[in-house]
Amino acid sequence: MTLQKSKKSSRGRTPSGQPNPIDIHVGNRIRLRRSILGWSQEKLANMLGLTFQQVQKYERGSNRVGASRLWDIGNVMNVPINFFFEDMDKNVTSQSPRVFSSSDHDILKLEETAEDIDMDPMKKQETLELVKAYYKISNRKTAKILFDLVIALSKSNAIQKFPDKK
Repeated sequence: MTLQKSKKSSRGRTPSGQPNPIDIHVGNRIRLRRSILGWSQEKLANMLGLTFQQVQKYERGSNRVGASRLWDIGNVMNVPINFFFEDMDKNVTSQSPRVFSSSDHDILKLEETAEDIDMDPMKKQETLELVKAYYKISNRKTAKILFDLVIALSKSNAIQKFPDKK
């Protein structure tokens, strides 16, 4: 009788064994919302009946979040389920587990580079601090004025970088 080595399930992972980019995105959105709320991983874990290590694994994308658990997370964090999928890059949306099970995918196109991760403003501490500060403004009219100002400045900056050629 020969014993076979138990093979770790690769369901949902990339061909290289890395967590699926969609699971990583969902985890990043969980982390973003938790940070905006000012909650620790331990607080979220207690509210969900989990350990903080499980929340860590969800946030890193190393453990996939099941549908019923995502439902609970959305309810506890007071966001709709689609919040966890918003702002997903087109490259990430094309990397579902279904794609990896097909034989005609190009692994090199599907790998996310460190440069891509570094360029994502949603993963920067500065972004989190800015969002937290914005939501601490108690006068919502003032917050709206600030919001409009930032939008206007970003548009004028883009115009300055790329002036029309006449």
